[in-house]
Amino acid sequence: MPSEGEPHILAEIAERHARIGREQLALLRAIGRLDPEAPWVREGARDLPHLLAMRLGVSEWKARRWVAAARRLPELPGVAEALASGALSLDKVVELTRFATPRDEAGLIRWARHVSVWAIRRRGDLLERAPVREDRRAQRDRRAEWWFLQEERRFGLLAHLPAAEGAALAAAIERWAERVPAVPDEDGELPDLAARRADALVAMAQASLAAEDRADRPTVVVHTRLEPSGGPTPGAELERGPVLHPETARRLSCDARVQVVLEDGHGNALRVSPVRRFPPEWMLRQLRYRDRGCVFPGCGTTAFTVAHHLRHWSRGGPTELDNLALLCSFHHRLVHEDGWRLRRDGDVFAWLRPDGRPYRPGPPPPAPAGPPRPAPADRPRPALAAAAQARCAPGPAP
Repeated sequence: MPSEGEPHILAEIAERHARIGREQLALLRAIGRLDPEAPWVREGARDLPHLLAMRLGVSEWKARRWVAAARRLPELPGVAEALASGALSLDKVVELTRFATPRDEAGLIRWARHVSVWAIRRRGDLLERAPVREDRRAQRDRRAEWWFLQEERRFGLLAHLPAAEGAALAAAIERWAERVPAVPDEDGELPDLAARRADALVAMAQASLAAEDRADRPTVVVHTRLEPSGGPTPGAELERGPVLHPETARRLSCDARVQVVLEDGHGNALRVSPVRRFPPEWMLRQLRYRDRGCVFPGCGTTAFTVAHHLRHWSRGGPTELDNLALLCSFHHRLVHEDGWRLRRDGDVFAWLRPDGRPYRPGPPPPAPAGPPRPAPADRPRPALAAAAQARCAPGPAP
């Protein structure tokens, strides 16, 4: 039986939820004032969702949904009011803005109040007729990430795939799930379907590892020539590839097997370096353990990372942990091709923009010291907005 005080607590929760909805609406409107087509690379990001994900500490999937919703809200005042009043949660609004129109938003709002977020998302999926460019974007944005939950002794896995490839993966997992023996637990209970799928995924990986040994990374053979004066030419050339800027060649050689061929002006080899691999596996393990992902402020990506030499080995930089930093492929390109600089300052990494100015991401807003106080309607409340976002942000796509 509910206690006598619980109705008051529920009323307080509802009131706070409505207050958070108003702040979330203000957040989306602020996002809507940013230009999604601006070259956000100057802030160290691929695009606006990438920037928001790093600055706000949310998933890129979530940030991308926020940007899309922010662009639709001006033409959907009813949906905006439903969010501000607490009638609809941010999760529902983000999904509803995918397909609602000014003509049908009133009816959709009434419907959305009584269904789950999944039902709204499903309706959007059925109504959307994605153009070809969306298929290309899905292919471009494909990724798989994993992480360890140390305290719970668990391993997490997240994948974003184009629909067709995802369906193929699901079919393979289902087929393996039928083959994997169902082992009862200590209470004699057989695993459910979700557990059998997890067992199937592990079995697929083990079968792949047993079938063939892990191949070494390919050797990057870089050809560079001397001018008659004895100085090197501005470019370098891969053995099976185009002419590269020297910085691009350095980026490719950061985490690979490398062989440098020094040639004269006629293409004759003057000197061939031994094949070297930088860094060795034991050092990579230590580096991944130390940095725990890309060291660009707010990034932390663990997929497709490379060991970057702060002072490149071709310039005398040692292959030692103190001279290495873990970078994702995007921020690795920023360093080598876009003029960003990275140095180590004690236990932290300092980033410099191409113009030499230090890169300092915006500090997080201060947390409120006590219960939120009423503020004038015409003045934003950044602390409450940040708290609302942190507590009520939508989760990742299933």
